[in-house]
Amino acid sequence: MTVTVTHDTLAFSFPEIHADAELYIEFVRTLRVPDDDVTHPLRPGLGSLDLLSAGYFGDRVPTGWHGDDVLLPMWQSEAACINFASVYPFLVRISVDGVNAVTGTPFCGDPDFSAHDYFEVPDQPWLDGFRTDDSTVRQFVALPVGERHRRGRSEGGLVRIEATPLRGEIWEARRIDPKHCSAVAVPEVDACGASLTGNMGLHAGGSITQALAAPVEPRANWHPTARSSAALRIVNSVAWKGLIGREPHHPPLTSSEYRRHRFPWLEWYDDTLARRDTSALSAVETMH
Repeated sequence: MTVTVTHDTLAFSFPEIHADAELYIEFVRTLRVPDDDVTHPLRPGLGSLDLLSAGYFGDRVPTGWHGDDVLLPMWQSEAACINFASVYPFLVRISVDGVNAVTGTPFCGDPDFSAHDYFEVPDQPWLDGFRTDDSTVRQFVALPVGERHRRGRSEGGLVRIEATPLRGEIWEARRIDPKHCSAVAVPEVDACGASLTGNMGLHAGGSITQALAAPVEPRANWHPTARSSAALRIVNSVAWKGLIGREPHHPPLTSSEYRRHRFPWLEWYDDTLARRDTSALSAVETMH
């Protein structure tokens, strides 16, 4: 099993289970919605977010980071939608600082098949945020620059994505069974309106409408030992420039873009304002 990262895709591969056992994950930037009492509709996708391996930066990364961590630069003005693409079934779990994004409960070592603390791909082609009820999630957004420093917190900020493949023999049987022809069709992914092609942690933002597909595979269908995970760290524009000497490749979303899509713009979405009264130390600390 291997986990690899390209400029915009995180890939899980289990060739020892089956040649088709590959899962591709993309992080799509989108507009933030207000954190109010309103449940908002799905926002437009505005392109892929860059990904880089922490190992690329050597000893320039903060203490506690690992070479195989995946780094994702984000501006204050954007939210992230996570896209999943695979023809092969996977059980996927996501946690942020040890909290399960599906159940909101502590992230345990093994999938909880009673509480369904996971979702299945390709049935669930994207995830817009932390699940709050059967039809609503709260956006994946990043806390403001320096927020954790002001709160006096020193831990957290680690996003973990865990993937478990279907048993290879079950998939092979489906490939030759006409009743399961639809299972091997390449999924049409249109998540967040986009197709798959200093440090801050993910945070639950405003609410939007999204229902998670109910799991359908019985427990025995999932491979009992083939499981892999990737650690993701959100890096704000201040820390990103300190690491590689430039701003993130993609420009920040502006108030004009928010107005064009008829979404409200908040002043603190502006990174130049957020940087005020922020020390170099707080720029690279992990936030939650």
